Amino acid sequence: MTEAYCIRVHETGGPEVLKREPLELTDPGAGQVRVRVHAIGLNFIDTYNRSGLYPMPLPFIPGREMAGVVDAVGEGVNDWKPGDRVGFVGLRAYATHVTAPAGQLIALPDEVSFETAAAMLLKGLTAWMLLFEIRRASPGDTALVWAPVGGVGSLLVPWATSLGVKVIGVTSTEEKAALARKAGAAHVILRGAGDVAGQVRELTGGAGVDVAYDSVGKASADASLASLKPRGWWISFGNASGAVEPIAPGRFGQLGSLNVTRPSLFHFISDAASLARGTAALYGALRTGTISPLIEQTFPLEQAGEAHSLLESGRTTGTTLLLP
Repeated sequence: MTEAYCIRVHETGGPEVLKREPLELTDPGAGQVRVRVHAIGLNFIDTYNRSGLYPMPLPFIPGREMAGVVDAVGEGVNDWKPGDRVGFVGLRAYATHVTAPAGQLIALPDEVSFETAAAMLLKGLTAWMLLFEIRRASPGDTALVWAPVGGVGSLLVPWATSLGVKVIGVTSTEEKAALARKAGAAHVILRGAGDVAGQVRELTGGAGVDVAYDSVGKASADASLASLKPRGWWISFGNASGAVEPIAPGRFGQLGSLNVTRPSLFHFISDAASLARGTAALYGALRTGTISPLIEQTFPLEQAGEAHSLLESGRTTGTTLLLP
């Protein structure tokens, strides 16, 4: 067996705090399953935990998304057996082996590879949450999508488009703009090329958009709010540019009785029924070809620091995988 190891953080900071360390393998406890990891999805939340923006008890193993094969089960586990192909959206994914509660594992259909699962489970469930659970997307809606070719955006844009939503993307380069249009965006605005909200108003005949899906955070908040119709929705689900500065509630009223939410996926998949509902929708969209993960970068797990640096630089597209 290949040496078991993990990436561990002993102090928060930059990518340099991600350290490879041996991992002691123990038998899973009652109700637990141990998984041999084949692929790990890189997500911005991993960088938030590493930096301390989203605090974690130290030391910790980062990572929220992986896929692999069951290699041991604990007492009382009847739904899983060694050799089963599974995915997991939870904690401590940056490792060759992950022990998790049996009820949190997700069965992988034969046609879904480990790489596909690791690239889309957390991100795809996030897109499902945004489109169906917070505010159900409807034909005729207009949506502003920041980072439309990022990990979540590259799934959100085609899925929203398939539901009849007109997407206006906001990205940083012409190359990314071309990818966003290919994914289904009706219009793409380049950040740094003028007033984003002004361009949104021009594209919508002055009306604004029904919803802004905002994963950027501090740098995009004002433009998102200024782009919305009265009673529109600002869904702030990421902090790629840093945490949003506090906003007085009265401002949302002044801008048109806006709806504002800051969701966390784990509140929407906290029980078996909701997790099953989300994964069923996700697999359905995958089978019909509505969505397909865009795996653009892969790194050995030992190079997690390099992967974090690239992600935070804004130079990635689609999904990045870490491979043990």
